[in-house]
Amino acid sequence: MTIAHWVVGDGPAVLLVHAGVADARMWRRQVDELAQDHRVITVDLRGYGETPLEPAAKYSDAGDVLAVLDELGVDAVEAVGASYGGYVVQQVASRQPERFKRLVLICAPTDGVVPTADIRAVWGEEERLLEAGDVDGASDLTVRSWLGPEADADAKELLHTMQKRAFELQLPAGDVDNEEYDLEPEKISAPVRLITGAHDFEWFGNCASYLAERLPNVDRIDLPWAGHLPTLERPTEAMGLITA
Repeated sequence: MTIAHWVVGDGPAVLLVHAGVADARMWRRQVDELAQDHRVITVDLRGYGETPLEPAAKYSDAGDVLAVLDELGVDAVEAVGASYGGYVVQQVASRQPERFKRLVLICAPTDGVVPTADIRAVWGEEERLLEAGDVDGASDLTVRSWLGPEADADAKELLHTMQKRAFELQLPAGDVDNEEYDLEPEKISAPVRLITGAHDFEWFGNCASYLAERLPNVDRIDLPWAGHLPTLERPTEAMGLITA
């Protein structure tokens, strides 16, 4: 199965991998600008946006992303990953470090860091709402929890739409086997930019600190205004952080 993907523009390739509460639409304000001088590749991982999730599926998100790059004939790429998308980017760059020229990890989790109480509380409330069949309530929770104070009404509406779509695809599929690739930061040779938000869950800052100690070529930017999804909260400013 090839996951849904889109290619816009011409030039050096840049791959954008969405957050686990979103889909490729989260990048819509960045794609047009990037496409002026880049070949921009966006994807919907399985169970998001336009990519279905089959019951009892066995797959790997990282494997799916690498398959898209293979299909497009992309041998060298910059990769930007938001949240869970940043985790997938770490996986693919660990597996094929020679293919990735630069990474931007936006509020990304990583292995080896224990989730903090604040995010575990949100996960627990989400589970309670979904078990009660309240998909709208769980989507509302995502908007309240994952966007910082700078997010406007359009960003909130879009996030609600994307999260609800993910629930609609994922809940009927039940348990699936997402076979994650090993994540080995020490194998990542490309320059890495770590972006975190001061209004985000504590865990993601801890993950960035963990990676900063282990990656060979890293710079870190903490945004005092940002929550978990700065590209939705201040799209223009976040665009500069991706390209600079």
